Amino acid sequence: MQQDFTNKRVCVTGGAGFVGRVLCERLRARGASEIFVPRSLDYDLTDAVAVERMYDDAKPDVVIHLAAEVGGIGANQKRPGRFFYANMAMGLHLIEEGRRRGVEKFVQVGTVCAYPKFCPVPFKENDLWDGYPEETNAPYGVAKRSLGVMLDAYRREYGFNGIYVIPVNLYGPGDNFDPETSHVIPALVRKFSEAAEEGQGEVTCWGTGHASREFMYIDDAAEGILAATIAHETSDPVNLGTGREIQIADLAAMIAKQCDFTGRIAWDDTRPDGQPKRQLDTTRAEERFSWTAKVSLEAGIPRTIAWWKAHAPRTTAQEPVNVSS
Repeated sequence: MQQDFTNKRVCVTGGAGFVGRVLCERLRARGASEIFVPRSLDYDLTDAVAVERMYDDAKPDVVIHLAAEVGGIGANQKRPGRFFYANMAMGLHLIEEGRRRGVEKFVQVGTVCAYPKFCPVPFKENDLWDGYPEETNAPYGVAKRSLGVMLDAYRREYGFNGIYVIPVNLYGPGDNFDPETSHVIPALVRKFSEAAEEGQGEVTCWGTGHASREFMYIDDAAEGILAATIAHETSDPVNLGTGREIQIADLAAMIAKQCDFTGRIAWDDTRPDGQPKRQLDTTRAEERFSWTAKVSLEAGIPRTIAWWKAHAPRTTAQEPVNVSS
């Protein structure tokens, strides 16, 4: 594809969401003047008829599929069936209809949850099928993983130009800070901020704190997805991440300090840690389309905290914070 999106009609599912808003800004900066963002109230993307109608209305040259039903480990435990169905159905209908319409390029955004539970660190794309994902988020991960297989099959049979990228855990301004469904960093930011404001002496987090994760700032994720959209032309999956791993206990201490929380951090080891370790090998992204992440945790977390403090509702969440996904 050309390096800009001038004269391209781009459909971004999930374009009003956390990643999508930033991605659409970057598309506009690259000349895209016709960006179609289907809203869930208007188009149920799990329904084939609604997807056909969306394509009728959008008439896209390029589809970037970000939309997902997703949450932290607690949400995955409560809704494994829905998370499998919704994510599988959305991708299935969008890819098939995109093939039928002859779209120029289809970009499927996958998930690090698709990797095997005990995958060697750093996770390499060739390891994707070497085991079952961590059980608490396996239905979501398997659904997303299957869409990568679908795109590979469609390229081989139909010549359909679909690509599959796998971002690591994301964070940044505009993230989901809901106590029930948020992921690690926003969950910790909210809990420690509220605890500091209220003078609480202790914050309890899920698990042991021994699990490790890798996190990528939202701006880096948007740039990585766009770089792949422009330059990646095979069905090989490509990791998008920073290559840096941090133990959850160390992450919690970092966020607590930056939120001015001076109390004790307790760990509820009756709650699951989730996958033991997560860190991506990002060599393929650098080699295939010259992309690397640029924003460190030390730079990204203060920006995230500042955004939350400016937009926080004045409520208190007393439950232990879920930091496992």
